[in-house]
Amino acid sequence: MLFLAIFAVIAASAIADPETQSYSYSPPAGSGSGSPFSIIGEGRITAVRVWESSYIRGFQFRYGFTWSSVSGTTSGQLQERELSGGEAIIQISGMYSHYVQSVVFVTSKGRHFEAGQPSGTSFNMYPSHKGAELVLISGTTHGGITSIAAIWGRVDTSATHTDH
Repeated sequence: MLFLAIFAVIAASAIADPETQSYSYSPPAGSGSGSPFSIIGEGRITAVRVWESSYIRGFQFRYGFTWSSVSGTTSGQLQERELSGGEAIIQISGMYSHYVQSVVFVTSKGRHFEAGQPSGTSFNMYPSHKGAELVLISGTTHGGITSIAAIWGRVDTSATHTDH
């Protein structure tokens, strides 16, 4: 399933007009053990939920007004950040060992959303095309998030109203 989601996005970018659609992929960071997951929706990401303890336990994104299903678990402390109108996630960084220990989401308005406890090896993910933003994450989970990868692209926000 994860492979199909990634393949669909990459295939769509290959046939799209390069002036209007550009996608890039940030490879996985983390141990990669466990079951695959992906979080994808329609439109722009408008809110993020992260469950944390001493490591990242689960993720959930809201696309427009619709929440995705949770990837990972909902145990631990919930952290939630709502994005403002026109704001997008343009960078993910953090640290990992066996689990993803911490994540930092950076937005187009310079805001940071941090969760977890920083320790281990650093990672940094960002789009390779100007104007691109986070459109989906994938990875693996086994009692917590064991790896994370990202796909970046341009989002057409004219079709749906996502301001709060």
